[in-house]
Amino acid sequence: MRTWTRAVPAVAGALVLAVALTGCNDSDGSGKRKGSSGSHSDSDSGSDSGSDSSGGKTTFSLGETSPVQKSDTKESKGATYTVTPTKVQTGTKADMDNSGLKKDKEDGPQIPVYVWSTLTHKSGKTMELGDMDDDLVVKTDKGKRTKALIVIMGEAKWPNCPAVDTDKKLNAGDSEKICSAFLIPEGQKAAAVELSRGFYKDPLEWPVKN
Repeated sequence: MRTWTRAVPAVAGALVLAVALTGCNDSDGSGKRKGSSGSHSDSDSGSDSGSDSSGGKTTFSLGETSPVQKSDTKESKGATYTVTPTKVQTGTKADMDNSGLKKDKEDGPQIPVYVWSTLTHKSGKTMELGDMDDDLVVKTDKGKRTKALIVIMGEAKWPNCPAVDTDKKLNAGDSEKICSAFLIPEGQKAAAVELSRGFYKDPLEWPVKN
């Protein structure tokens, strides 16, 4: 089960307790993720040029694999992996109504966005799936960035998007296909999937053609 450590308001539901995290990534020495609750707007800090300051490619098509990423979590520090977003689909109000999540009045009406990805462990120490997909972000057409929904208690139910076993471990050479659910404001559209790389590098981006 995914965990988070920052003291923030949670979204309480009749069936589940869940948190939708914003796009910036924080990690502590334990390797467990930290974040904030709700769906909060953030400024658009992505690269418009398609490459970063060092000349590396930052914009990809869905189905293209990211450059090799390096783990900075304590348990798997130095291990490498890649992320390949393959498909993005916007859900419906009915999906939200049937998910088991209670609507959060502070964030207003929301709908899910489903992102299918392939995670591949390339080398080094064993890694958990939750550490490999932690930096995925959905950016909307209004510039809002949201991290994947984290279910603290119970389970959210989405059509054709089963919950990810974030504790599942992969060894070098292993791959896993997953689906992650993100919540965005109703009326907005998913414009891109991003992979954040900390404060000093532009995120990698996979634009979504609507």
